[in-house]
Amino acid sequence: MKLKDKVAIVTGASSGIGEAVARRLASEGARVALLARRADRLLNIAKELESEHGRECLVAVSDVSDAHSVKKAIELVIEKFGRLDILVNNAGVMFLGSVADAKIDDWRKMIDINVLGLMYATHFALPHLKKEGGDIVNISSVSGRVVSARSAAYSATKFAVNGFSEGLRQEAYKDKVRVTIIEPGAVETELTDHIPDASVKDAVKSWVSSMTALQSNDIAEAVLYAVSQPWHVSVNEIMVRPTEQSF
Repeated sequence: MKLKDKVAIVTGASSGIGEAVARRLASEGARVALLARRADRLLNIAKELESEHGRECLVAVSDVSDAHSVKKAIELVIEKFGRLDILVNNAGVMFLGSVADAKIDDWRKMIDINVLGLMYATHFALPHLKKEGGDIVNISSVSGRVVSARSAAYSATKFAVNGFSEGLRQEAYKDKVRVTIIEPGAVETELTDHIPDASVKDAVKSWVSSMTALQSNDIAEAVLYAVSQPWHVSVNEIMVRPTEQSF
């Protein structure tokens, strides 16, 4: 029970990587607060976690792109559990496609969720993490290091996550808060379902299916590794690709 009695918030916890992270942290003894917009999914996951691991969970329906919503969710967590040890900023969307054919609203939504949502959660969580020290884990992407022709806007959001995380790391270590970025390559999740351009969506799905892609649990293991290290060890960056992914 590496995380016995610690309290963790996971955003985007209703499916995919977020759900897997929540389940893995609970399996190691953490009390987990599940943040996302889909209340029915969160309630089902919470019931399963409490039944399987005997760990108390909290459902906080929240839209990370709304600062007030995030603030209220974190206040609810503190009211319920009285502390906060781990924040996993996982919520994100991926609208791939060319710059010329893009919808401006898609850009705005990606920035609101991938960048500002992460920053809002970090801002409101920090005062509580500083009390006893803790961890912030930001789920970035290989696209935050490597850019393709169809990922210009998405990569811009992930480059922003990486830059924000490094600046935060240099501030927060003084208050015993560690910062980690996890950069997954191709993962089998519903993230690709949201790609608006049908031809790009088909191409990406075909590319992912051409290899043995990562599973959400693979990323959850990376998160657990980072947050369960001895206090003097700060794991700042983990890039995880499928073995068959070339870039």
